[in-house]
Amino acid sequence: MKEKSRKNLLTAASGICIGFINGLLGAGGGIIAVPVLRRMGLERKQAHANAVAVMLPISVMSAVLYLMNGYVAVSDALPYIPGGIAGAVAGTYIMKKISPVWLKRIFGGFMVYAGIRLLLK
Repeated sequence: MKEKSRKNLLTAASGICIGFINGLLGAGGGIIAVPVLRRMGLERKQAHANAVAVMLPISVMSAVLYLMNGYVAVSDALPYIPGGIAGAVAGTYIMKKISPVWLKRIFGGFMVYAGIRLLLK
């Protein structure tokens, strides 16, 4: 029973951390969610898919709070939504066909790119 409560505490702490990073950086919580889900025992593709499922309600909540606080106007965000949906569909289709090794490399490449971009700007 002690192990289960430890795992539940770790899960709750991870969720808080993922939500905090998402709210602070805008959907950056996936960078934390994938490694956490992998550590919890999910295979790579499952971890990526579950990270997206976890990020959806968190992103919706962040968007609502950003809208309520006046940080974003719907008219500014609206033009990006159709392309984002098309990209999500394409990414989901491609993830089914890509090997876990390449998925890891692509994810790592985006993380390195994002880190370098943040350091240089």
